[in-house]
Parts: sequence; structure tokens; C-alpha cells
Amino acid sequence: MKKLLVTGSSGLVGSEVCIYFSQKGYMIFGIDNNQRSVFFGPNGDTRWNRERLQQLIPDYVHHDLDIRDRAAIADLLKTILPDAVIHTAAQPSHDKAAQIPYDDFDTNAVGTLNVLEALRQANPEAPFIHMSTNKVYGDGPNNIRMKESGTRWEYDDPNYENGIPESFPIDQTKHSIFGISKVAADVMVQEYGRYFNMPTCCLRGGCLTGPNHSGVELHGFLSYLVKCNVEGKKYAVNGYKGKQVRDNIHSYDIARFMDAFINAPRIGEVYNLGGGKKNTCSILEAFDMAEKCTGKKQVFEYVEKNRDGDHICYYSDLRKMKSHYPAWDISISLEEIIQQIVAGWIKRLKHEDTVA
Repeated sequence: MKKLLVTGSSGLVGSEVCIYFSQKGYMIFGIDNNQRSVFFGPNGDTRWNRERLQQLIPDYVHHDLDIRDRAAIADLLKTILPDAVIHTAAQPSHDKAAQIPYDDFDTNAVGTLNVLEALRQANPEAPFIHMSTNKVYGDGPNNIRMKESGTRWEYDDPNYENGIPESFPIDQTKHSIFGISKVAADVMVQEYGRYFNMPTCCLRGGCLTGPNHSGVELHGFLSYLVKCNVEGKKYAVNGYKGKQVRDNIHSYDIARFMDAFINAPRIGEVYNLGGGKKNTCSILEAFDMAEKCTGKKQVFEYVEKNRDGDHICYYSDLRKMKSHYPAWDISISLEEIIQQIVAGWIKRLKHEDTVA
């Protein structure tokens, strides 16, 4: 039986990956020390997701380790000898990173190096997939000519009709502290591919989402927005008139692409991973879609200040991914994603009320 090691296994993407690959016959090893609850407090706690994994995957093996613990990570990989590693563990918020720059860099950059080097020592032929971020491009996409409509900003340059390609420059832009730590990890993963000839890839994610996301105010835009709607809580819109645009991809479609890469790995690759143009929405448009699903009016306040380094408009050009892996494409629409998130929050909040 093939063995898959997933870091950040109790998070949104990590947990989806564990379930997906267990159904493909892999033995799953997870690493997650619930650091998200340290970063974001009780609302970021992911222990419920770990319990879900243990219920759904009978032979799931969990390791409560911190990826910053270099010796422990090296020992674990030598013991497991995984056939593939999917690295999703991270400090994921660019707002939070400014408050905890050392913890952010140690987790995102050094933690990634720890797992990479441990895999090189244990099994360098195993594919290594790193969940990077579109924040490696900094606020560079904001320099593209834009046009404004009643509900959104949109690119007004034919060169970006399909979105941001992997060739987009990353220099001379404001990234946020989070973006910088992820750039460091991203280029290190690429270098381990090119320098050591390891099968590695960086997936520069946009808005990664799904019904099992523990969305909080500082991270997880769509999940948190829907949660606010379901609970009737006020959502803060930060700048750009609420017309800032994101592409959204379901965690299941992320797992499907990872499966494609593991089955046909490449050396030191980079892909912009998102929902593409079809799965885009602005905050205002997301309000409307959530309201249609729940029947509840979205409560929000507008703050005339955008977050530092935030994108006015961002969606991924998926053409490189599709050219390398033509059997893969987006399978879950934005409308279905929002419906699933609504149902997921209603279920979880009912459970919390019952337990309380």
C-alpha cells in the first residue's frame, strides 16, 4: 500500500486530501498540531476536523507535530518513508503575519525547508506538492489596467483576459510579511526540484474553499462571509468598494489536481491554482449569492481602507495546468461551492449549540 504524508492534515485542503487519497487506496499519515487555534483563537480550532478524519479513515495515523521541529520531522519521514508528501501546513493570514513575523517565517519558510530536506533524506524520488499562494505576486496585479462595473473590478487588458499566468513577475511589489515567507518557501521548493532533481511543484492558490473550512475574519474569505450571513453577524468590507474579485476553487478539485501530479510528476513546477474566471466573484456578488442560499440579508459595514498588499482583482489563468494535465478541469461551480458552505456552517453551528 502506498503511503501519503499530509502536513496541515486537519485544515481545509489537508483534510480533503486525506479523505480523497484514502479512497484511492493510500495509507494516510497526517501532521497537525492545531496551530491554527493559536494563530486565530477558538474559532480557528481544527480538532473537529481531526476527529472527522479519524472517523472516516479507519487506519488514519495522526502525528501531533510542529513542522518547525526539524529533528522530529526528519525522524518521522525516515520512519514512514512516504511515497508522496503534500505540504499544506502554514500560517495562512497576511494580516496576522504582521503581528507575528518570526512565527510566520519560521512556520511558512523554515517549516517548508524542514519537510523538504527530510523528504530528500528519506525518499527523494517521492513527489512533493507545496501549497503556495497567489500572494507571491504581491500587489503587482493591481498595476494591470482595470475597469469598474456596478458590482466588481475586472481586468481591462487583453493580456490578462484569462487571468494571471505563472510568468507574472514577483519583484518590486508589496507582498505583505505573509507573502514574503511564502515566496521563500515557494522558490525553495522549486530549487529542490531543479538542484536535486526532485519531483516538486508549487500550487499558487487563490481562494481555496469548501464546506470544511474553519473560516475566520483574517483568513478564509468565502467561508467566513457565509458564516457571518448564517449567524447574522456583521461582516467588515475593507476598501475597493467591496468590488474586489477573487476566484474560488473547491478543495475537492485541488485534491484531484494533486492526484494528477503525483501520477505524472514533473521537476520544479509552478501552477496558479484557482477557480479561474468562471468561478470568480466580488464581495458584493458573494453577499448576493449567500443571501439567495439562506434567505437572510447580509449585515456588513464598509471600512474605507483596503488591506496592505491586497489584490483589487485576482483570478488564475488555468491554461498551463490544463495543458500539462488535460484530463483535469474545475468540476464544482461557484454556486455549488456556496451551497455546500452554507449547509456545512448550518450543520456545524447546530452541533456546537447541541454540545454547549
